[in-house]
Amino acid sequence: MILNKIKIEGFRNFKNVTVNFNKHSLIIGANDVGKTNLIYALRILLDRGFSDYDYELKESDFYAYEETKKVTIRAYLSKITEGCVVARMPGKLSDKGDLVLQYIATLENGKVSYQFFCGKSDSKDDLKEIDSPYYRKYLNLKYIGSRREFWGYINKTRNDLLLQAKGNRSTDIVEQDDHLYAEIEKKLKEVDEKIPQLSYVKNATEHINNELNKLSIHNSEQQVVFDVASSDVDKFITNVSVASKFGDKKMLIGGEGRINQIYLSLWVSQNQHTEISNEVSIIVIEEPEAYLHPHQQRELAAYLGRALQGQVILTSHSPYIVNEFSPNSIIRLFKCRSNDTLVASDGCSKIIEDGFKDFGYRMSVIPAEAFFSDFVILVEGPSELILYKTLAKQIDINLDRLNISVLSVEGIGFETYVKILKALNIGWVLRTDNDIMKIPKKDSYRYAGIERGLAILEKYLNIDEVDKSLIDSTKSKIHGFTDKDNIEKNVKDAASKLINLLRKYKILIAKEGLEEDLYNSPIKENLKKIYGSDLTDQEVIGAMKDKKAINMYEFLKSEKECLKNLKVDAISEPLKCAEKYIENIYGTY
Repeated sequence: MILNKIKIEGFRNFKNVTVNFNKHSLIIGANDVGKTNLIYALRILLDRGFSDYDYELKESDFYAYEETKKVTIRAYLSKITEGCVVARMPGKLSDKGDLVLQYIATLENGKVSYQFFCGKSDSKDDLKEIDSPYYRKYLNLKYIGSRREFWGYINKTRNDLLLQAKGNRSTDIVEQDDHLYAEIEKKLKEVDEKIPQLSYVKNATEHINNELNKLSIHNSEQQVVFDVASSDVDKFITNVSVASKFGDKKMLIGGEGRINQIYLSLWVSQNQHTEISNEVSIIVIEEPEAYLHPHQQRELAAYLGRALQGQVILTSHSPYIVNEFSPNSIIRLFKCRSNDTLVASDGCSKIIEDGFKDFGYRMSVIPAEAFFSDFVILVEGPSELILYKTLAKQIDINLDRLNISVLSVEGIGFETYVKILKALNIGWVLRTDNDIMKIPKKDSYRYAGIERGLAILEKYLNIDEVDKSLIDSTKSKIHGFTDKDNIEKNVKDAASKLINLLRKYKILIAKEGLEEDLYNSPIKENLKKIYGSDLTDQEVIGAMKDKKAINMYEFLKSEKECLKNLKVDAISEPLKCAEKYIENIYGTY
């Protein structure tokens, strides 16, 4: 069985979304974007622990940003072949094992009513109302929230864990345990007899008994004592506690990370399915990475996929866990300008998988971090990366607060990054050099940087008809000129028009290159101070280009405050573009 998708209308921050799932799915997105709300919608349909009270939504559960009187949650499941479900749902499944479950809540005169539906498909003929979600006994969702009460869970499930292990013993092991049980029982009786002989145990209740005799003579023969009762072997065993050992020495269980690992391991051991299981469950775990360092986060994601049979859905804020998931298994939630939550590419999809195809070696923790961003600034290399992160601080743009990432594409391969950011509905701006390059095997040149931007624009963005017309009539003029040192005016004019057009689509072309633009900016004197005031302009620019990233770091280490002077310079435009995008969605601060 597999949950293929869920459709949600009018619930909390979801106006109307479809979310596709795979066997292993990962839900990502910024804080408060609605990951828990998406899981809650699933739980309404499938969580066995929900009661009638949970189904009666509050007024605040209805879509928040428009007047809404109805919530619809519909789940589509397929490939249901498990006998425990098929036998109990005659007539509800299609011949192929398809099943649709639906919940509808309506708000009228301040009162909420709800209905459940079940059928072979979502057609009116098939989807019929049912009295209650009875199917949850054998078709359900098992959920671990982000807040995990370790000791409460141990106390609650300890007996279940012991009984489960007890039931899995072989005949030989049962015989060995019975002999050991009898031996423990005999020794516990000896303990019971000896503890009351301790003077302070025997005499501790003497004062209480004297006072009781003053109050009443009717029960004078009864004495209050401390009852050891350790000889009740079953009670003694069920009171075992979880501890940690190093060799023969008991230790306190380690920090929160270790507790989280133990919690999830115990939970997995209790919820593993067998071929003869009488129920089928979808496993949902929120933020499994809590308190774990990167290596353990990656291992945990792999472990959960291996250990839990059936469908597993995780939510996470960890780029390390993202790296462990197939690209087409990532579900990214994001907010739009109207504040409702949308789902990139409708969740798990081939669109996202195709976006990742060319990512190859670039898929590392750094780009994975960017997938949690609301906006990404794409730059050519590490020197631009260092500059823009420092520049943002100097002109008071808080990248982390605004959930903006700066990402180096390590060259000019912007297309691969644009492709995946588009698939995940992450906003972006790019800045590239205004390169002029020789055309191979010809004595002519081209505006390579502008053509690079146009290729991205035409391939990945929606261009209005007026702009298409301008591109068609102009782009040939920037290709094939013969003198790069004395470019004709009509060629320069064509290049200027296309640069302005690209800017409209957040593709920013430098005046020349990063070093040239910085040198011809308000921080020119600061650069000359570091590199040598006696050098010519070209010599300073040449020195800046030598070991670019190292030189940039050294310059900013001593002169970073001069970047404040770039606040109104074109070099700051990528940062301002990113800030404006975020503020259009979330408001200014």
